[in-house]
Amino acid sequence: MRYDKALYRKEIEAFRWEIPDDYNIVDVVEGHAARNPDKVAVIWEDARGNERRVTFAELVEGTRRFGSALIGLGVKKADPILHVLPRLPEAHMAQLGTFVAAGVAVPCSEMLKSKEIAYRSQVSGAKAIVADVSTAETVEAARGDCPLETFIVIGSEGPRDGWLRFEDLVAEADPSAKKVAIAADDPMTINFTSGTTGNPKPVVHKHRWMYCHNRVTARYWYDADESDVIWATTAPGWAKWFWSPIGVSLTTGATQFMYNGRYDADRYLELMEKHRITKLCATPTEYRLFVQHPDMAKHDLVLKDALSAGEPLNVEPIEAFKRAFGVTIRDGYGQTESICLVCNLPGMPVKPGAMGMPTPGPGVVLIDLDGVPVSQGEIGEIALEPGSPAIFDGYWKAPDLDEEVFAGGWYRTGDLARMDDDGYLFFEGRADDVILTSGYRIGPFEVEDALVSHPAVVEAAAVASPHRERGEIVKAFVVLAAGREPSEELTKELQDHVKSVTAPYKYPRAIEYVTELPKTTSGKIKRAELKRKEWEGWDRR
Repeated sequence: MRYDKALYRKEIEAFRWEIPDDYNIVDVVEGHAARNPDKVAVIWEDARGNERRVTFAELVEGTRRFGSALIGLGVKKADPILHVLPRLPEAHMAQLGTFVAAGVAVPCSEMLKSKEIAYRSQVSGAKAIVADVSTAETVEAARGDCPLETFIVIGSEGPRDGWLRFEDLVAEADPSAKKVAIAADDPMTINFTSGTTGNPKPVVHKHRWMYCHNRVTARYWYDADESDVIWATTAPGWAKWFWSPIGVSLTTGATQFMYNGRYDADRYLELMEKHRITKLCATPTEYRLFVQHPDMAKHDLVLKDALSAGEPLNVEPIEAFKRAFGVTIRDGYGQTESICLVCNLPGMPVKPGAMGMPTPGPGVVLIDLDGVPVSQGEIGEIALEPGSPAIFDGYWKAPDLDEEVFAGGWYRTGDLARMDDDGYLFFEGRADDVILTSGYRIGPFEVEDALVSHPAVVEAAAVASPHRERGEIVKAFVVLAAGREPSEELTKELQDHVKSVTAPYKYPRAIEYVTELPKTTSGKIKRAELKRKEWEGWDRR
């Protein structure tokens, strides 16, 4: 939808969800294949230049074959299945195939360590896992520490002891086998998200999540349709994958591009030019790095929209992209727990530092500590009413967590914002201690727990520290054990230690050694005090 002030207000007032009872993403993709079987669903390329094109018909066949194989392996309705996969067309087949069997997908970042994979299996109860050959060794190390019994590997050239080959399962399965019936209110995914305390929490979404993304995220943020070629740079282990490659590209029938390689500005621009990308969705960090490119404008792009998500984007990359391509980068906001809640709609004037306006449908409200809506111009926490289709349905088999998160008649996002006179929201920081860095959401507990497992560390506190390119970085304040002295060598050792026991993106990029940590009278670390000192005088824009 192209922005028009009167039309926007009308859509806000008239919006109704009207979710079909039988909605599910498998039927949607099969519908695209039935109408246009030869249309390319996925263009894939890797860092070595290898390329593949997968049509909707091929995607559906792989999906149905893998789903049939899972049913044959004994997967039942609502059985969780872990996925530890890089950007591959087979990731879609594994995910959608899980839904053919009415299983519940548990996406895991390929950067996770074995104990984190074991934890996700333990919490979800998953007995089956699908991994790429590149992640199989890490998964293998989790054996014996969790309920996992069935191990499926993608990309293995030959037999692997204790594993089933994805390719063999797909080749031998019957694509015409009956799929298990699923509906809009059946569980679809368990996405683990970091919080301020304890381990990541298992967020449950139902199949209606994809309908809501199509209805809101695709329409108001992406303005996408089946003529688009969309590149969302996210990976299959993240909720953003279900937002964009599935929730937008697959629901609308657009072609999507996947690049299985590391960020490089030149390479990204070449790929956008080569594959005629019409809509790019990247992280603020990726956009900030584009600014350093000496001549972006030399590339002949057909780009219509550039979208940014994960954290607020400052004005420099917005202006640089507009100069080079005539395209204004538009922020969008949401969480693992939601669809797109706030965005800059296509054609809407973009204000520097603004998240945009609330999307029609979710019903975003800014509230104070008592749950009372704040006045315009005042800072409040972004919140929604429980039961809204725009947010998740609670945590996996954890009623105590449900009671906590929906207490007081609101779902509180933990993000603070203020609304100006024109209705734009401006991000004002986190209400809690979660760290947002390069699009990643990191709980301080995960970093602190990894640090104190090193014999040199007695206590640790992790907070967000400002960074021009990454928005925020993880900074750790460390109290050393007796006899240990601060040094550059120790800092490197501690950073490597964190990388070895938890996903590498969580490591502290800065470490400050202190003799003690500020604490409350009850002994809790005052992270807010440490964070406040880091941010004093910093301009978030």
